[in-house]
Amino acid sequence: MASRSNQTVSIKDVAKLAGVSISTVSRCLNEPERVKPKTLAAVQAAVEQTGYAPNALARNFRRGRTGLVMVVLQSVGLPFWGGVMNGINRVAQEEGYAILIRETTHSPPELDDYCRMVMSKEADGIIILASPSPFSDTSAYSTGERRTPIVLGCEHVTDELAHIPSVRVDNRRAAAEATQYLWQLGHRRIAFITGARGSLLTRDRERGYRDTLTAQGHPPASDWVVNGDQSIEGARRATRKLLSLKARPTAIFCANDEMAMAAIHEIKRLGLRVPDDVSVVGFDDTRYAAIMDPPLTTVAQPTDEIGERTMRRLLNAIDGKDIGEGAEVVEHRLIVRGSSAPPALTPQTKPLSTSDT
Repeated sequence: MASRSNQTVSIKDVAKLAGVSISTVSRCLNEPERVKPKTLAAVQAAVEQTGYAPNALARNFRRGRTGLVMVVLQSVGLPFWGGVMNGINRVAQEEGYAILIRETTHSPPELDDYCRMVMSKEADGIIILASPSPFSDTSAYSTGERRTPIVLGCEHVTDELAHIPSVRVDNRRAAAEATQYLWQLGHRRIAFITGARGSLLTRDRERGYRDTLTAQGHPPASDWVVNGDQSIEGARRATRKLLSLKARPTAIFCANDEMAMAAIHEIKRLGLRVPDDVSVVGFDDTRYAAIMDPPLTTVAQPTDEIGERTMRRLLNAIDGKDIGEGAEVVEHRLIVRGSSAPPALTPQTKPLSTSDT
């Protein structure tokens, strides 16, 4: 049989060419593990020869699925999530799924309602990307004997949800390595700009920073750790506060790239140089890190890989497979660029007179 447009090829044509029944073809397409290798090979050859493409909507209907996955995130405009979404979308397209995005910029995610949507067959599963708000009722995560398929991309949103499957880097180890790098450069006054109060996203990064300095017998002073509110303005305020210290830091490690970029801006605005007077290190390696002035030294997270693994883990959960609990850890990398250097031989210690302008 000559190959035809898949608009004119039916499952009946595939069955005839392969010499099997229509139900066998359907089983090969939907449950290949239940088919003998010889039969499966014959059907696969017939599919390839005819160009048959099964209707995804019909296939999902037979499986009792919607073909939709919800992704809950704070804002699609945040640079870090672009790479994660690329990975999610790539796997979704390969597997015939569509993505429904729910932003939580202006209001907390109603995860209880989202779970009920899954339970009522309006979607097949949920990916949560570092959303700041948990379930209001943990029973929404598990109803009766059936657990809602949920995977967290990057971070668990509360300690209570730490058992939910996730895909992320080891934030504590990554931050410890970044701090150790600054220590090895010769920095001893290393400050840390942390995220919003109570943010679990940056908590482990602060722990890694503290671990390293404590291990060196040089635990950070209380005024070396300043809240940056996980925002540009918050990081600018934190930087001014740090540079007004009597013995101001020679290096500032920020819990994310956005705050690190804001710190560089503020350091330069106050008449200091990066890295000559103050080194700056970020976390994430967002798309703008390499084109900063100077380019930003930062911890890189493999965002595409995180997205791909998160989506595949969710699809396994949707298929009823046991994906376990807790984190699947992917590797980070410290990328050294121009924003970091050894401290000056005679660093200035006089505090700057800063303003809020």
